[in-house]
Amino acid sequence: MHRFQYWRDPACLVCCLAYLVNRYGLKARFHSGFFHGYFNDLLLIPCALPFLLLLQRRLGLRLDDSFPGASEITTTLLVWAVLFEWIGPQWMHWTVADPMDVVAYGLGAILAGVWWRFARNGCKLERNYR
Repeated sequence: MHRFQYWRDPACLVCCLAYLVNRYGLKARFHSGFFHGYFNDLLLIPCALPFLLLLQRRLGLRLDDSFPGASEITTTLLVWAVLFEWIGPQWMHWTVADPMDVVAYGLGAILAGVWWRFARNGCKLERNYR
């Protein structure tokens, strides 16, 4: 079994680069609602979760270097959605709840989960339920 590389994971690196390209390039050139509102939300889980898991590993809260499982991905998705689409807009009045943000977070989580499952299996299409 392969070890998870945390921030060095290809999905994390590509998505962090895509975030920077969108933030400093695409948004300035294109007036698309997708690039302005949802593209970065798609990248949330593949960009943030590896760093969160590395922090948990360093603090001794994560016991191994396995790839993120469905429970870790889902928990992060739910916590993020509640914090930034429900609690945040109630306390920080400069932000607004947007259910489509949660859809984008979820789609990004699904795509990242598929990638990590594929990478965990050494790029083999195997059924390995965890």
